[in-house]
Amino acid sequence: MNKLTFITAAFALMAGAAAAQDNVRIGTEGAFPPFNFINDSGEIAGFERDLGDELCRRAELSCTWVTTDWDSIIPNLTAGNYDVIMAGMSITDERREVIAFSDAYFPELPSAYAAPTEDANIGDGAVVAAQTNTVQANYVAESGATMLEFATPDETVAAVRNGEADAVFADKDFLAPIVAESGGDLVWVTGQDDIRLGEGFGLGLRQSDEELRERLSTAIQSMKDDGSLNELLTQWFGEEAVHF
Repeated sequence: MNKLTFITAAFALMAGAAAAQDNVRIGTEGAFPPFNFINDSGEIAGFERDLGDELCRRAELSCTWVTTDWDSIIPNLTAGNYDVIMAGMSITDERREVIAFSDAYFPELPSAYAAPTEDANIGDGAVVAAQTNTVQANYVAESGATMLEFATPDETVAAVRNGEADAVFADKDFLAPIVAESGGDLVWVTGQDDIRLGEGFGLGLRQSDEELRERLSTAIQSMKDDGSLNELLTQWFGEEAVHF
């Protein structure tokens, strides 16, 4: 191979590597409205879809979205089935042992217990529903209650409605419209509707993808700095939403 051919081939390999790095696959659940859900057109939509698309634009990344089950969302990331998790995932020290996180793109979110009555038992002797592999599930497991784990958040609510569980413990923003529209069938458990867990929501990445993490964190910070992230929070969660 002559020198010119070698240089041309080297540049081609470098360009190919850059293109591959810039083609980022984002994995989400599609079952956690308003953060992520499947709309009437069968497409991924929600706060995280809008935010993720803007982050990719600012980071100059070409991004595609895929859906995955929550209980396998981290194993599928580490296996290389996608490059980023964006699915309402709380940043925790336990998860940091397996994956890396971007800066938080959603403030620390209150969790809450909802039940048929305000004085429902949620401790010893109670049965509480929670979504598997969540900070809420970990909390319930240490509370003394018997925990029923489900793959999706909708199933946790259904468990209370059909009498399988005494209460459900989940993100308050997820439960709020369900409680409001239940006609009194579900209410907040007294004193248990503002429990703070985790450090906010972040993008999950493989620990080896440090450059990608930095690019996305820089994009998140730029949206905090110019106020556009707070505008998106208001758009999806209303004027009372927690802001940065």
